[in-house]
Parts: sequence; structure tokens; C-alpha cells
Amino acid sequence: MKHRGLLLLAALAAPGCIRAPEIVLVDRATALEEQAAGSFKDVEQRLARAGMNPTPVPLTPNQLEDLGIQPTPLIENIGRTQADRVDDLLRRHCVGEGREGLLVVTRRQCQAGRMSSDDVALVERVNRGRMQVWRWMHSVRPGVPEATLRKSWQQAHAEGVVCGGWVEAGDGTWGEKKC
Repeated sequence: MKHRGLLLLAALAAPGCIRAPEIVLVDRATALEEQAAGSFKDVEQRLARAGMNPTPVPLTPNQLEDLGIQPTPLIENIGRTQADRVDDLLRRHCVGEGREGLLVVTRRQCQAGRMSSDDVALVERVNRGRMQVWRWMHSVRPGVPEATLRKSWQQAHAEGVVCGGWVEAGDGTWGEKKC
């Protein structure tokens, strides 16, 4: 019986020595899982930097038109006449009808774009044409002073200036033609 008690005691003590290995759970992904998932640190940093650097928001052509700004055309205006181009420059205030009867380049007031070298050449051509008309008028009526002929021509011409065109008043101030 003594042997049985020792055996029983040894049998009960034996399971304490033999145990299952400890299992360690890690909530990190394996190297293969990390490669498959990809790293988004660069994208996140660029996004954070972009959020910190404000940039202008582009406006649509309709929004620009609502603000009174005509967007520059994306294609060349092939079918436009010289008169159409001058009217456009007058509306944009890049050119004004001067009180002397000539077109005046007013670049500082120019809205929606710049004047090209073609525009400047057009203004010079129009002014040369006007001076030729005044010389012809003077040759037809030699008794009338050229200044009087020019003033008469300018009054008749002022009625045909495009609405909203840039016009110089008698006192030298500039403003839009009211229609």
C-alpha cells in the first residue's frame, strides 16, 4: 500500500512537470503581409503637406463670366474681323477711344488677358486709317479746319462704339460707354 500511495503521489505530481508550451500572440503583421499591404507613409505625408499649403482653386469659364471676366479663347478666332478685335479690346479696356479721335492703348486697365503684339499692330493700323480718312475729308472740304472735321467725325463715330467700351471723356477721365 505504501507503494501505491507513492505511485499515486508520483502520478499526481507528474502532470505538473509536463505542460503545454506557452503560446504568444502577436498583433503585428508578418513581413509578407506588410509587403502585400504596402506602405502609405509617403502618400499620407504628401496629403498632409498639401493640406497645409493653400493653393488657388481654378474657376470655370461660367464663373469667370459671372465675375465679368471673359476667359481667353482656347482656339484662335479665325472668323473675326479687325472691327471685332477692336471691339473686344475696347470691352476689355485694353484700348480706349481717345478724345482726339484715335485709339489709345490703356494696358493698366486691361481686363482678362494681355495685349499681344498683333493687337498693338492692329491699333496702329486703325489709327493710321483714321488719319487717312481725316486727310481725305480735309481734301474734299479744304475750307473747313481739320480739327473741326475730326470733331464731327468723332461725334458720329462715338455712336457706333461698342457698349461697355472704354472711352475718354472731355475732361480726360476714362469710363465705359453706357448704352
